[in-house]
Amino acid sequence: MLGVINVIIVVSSCLLILVVLLQNQGSGLGQAYGGSSNSYRSKRGIERSLFTVTIVLGLIFAGSLITRLLLA
Repeated sequence: MLGVINVIIVVSSCLLILVVLLQNQGSGLGQAYGGSSNSYRSKRGIERSLFTVTIVLGLIFAGSLITRLLLA
């Protein structure tokens, strides 16, 4: 049982890192010093999907970590 949970933790963490890196939130520090003024906008299309997948993967990762902690 712990082996399956360990695999879930590793896979979900790798996927979570990948999805977070795929999200594009401007040009880093350039946004803070006079970047574009449309910082408040709604998410559409693939951006919304990536946002939802990030939340789901984060919940799976956190849940599997808590389960691992309780079973060990």
